[in-house]
Amino acid sequence: MNGQRIGYVRVSAFDQNVDRQLDGVVLDKTFTDKASGKDVNRPQLEAMLSFIREGDTVVVHSMDRLARNLDDLRKLVRSLTRRGIRIEFVKESLAFTGEDSPMANLMLSVMGAFAEFERALIRERQCEGIALAKQRGAYRGRKKSLSDGMVAELLQRVAGGEQKAAIARDLGISRETLYQYLRSAA
Repeated sequence: MNGQRIGYVRVSAFDQNVDRQLDGVVLDKTFTDKASGKDVNRPQLEAMLSFIREGDTVVVHSMDRLARNLDDLRKLVRSLTRRGIRIEFVKESLAFTGEDSPMANLMLSVMGAFAEFERALIRERQCEGIALAKQRGAYRGRKKSLSDGMVAELLQRVAGGEQKAAIARDLGISRETLYQYLRSAA
């Protein structure tokens, strides 16, 4: 009996479109994460890993959707294939079964290394772009969580001896953000 075809889709931001990744691929079930690929601690990835069984095929749009670094990619592929699960990467036109040749393992390493390198280049260009925008005065950073009036309230409540955790909760900010406001006011 052939197993199920299980899709795994990952986008980094909630407003990104997940539909294009496995469009036209026939699947029995799909798991979708809207999270960074910086590590493998993603809820739907973990759910998929618990769901799949020997004989199933996991279909992923591309290697960088499964893992951002080569070590995580190789561990995931090795873990899946050892369980008798086939994994296909659509964009790269590669499939791994556990009975792979040394050439297939080389291709996994090379393609994974390219994906990791590409991500590093994107991150570097992003940092350069932010630095240039700061020089032009076009980059102001993240919008402040609290208005000036709310900051004044925060300072007053702290001076009054209220617990910082309760103040942070009331204002809808983390304690670390509260401490940042206190440091900048000092």
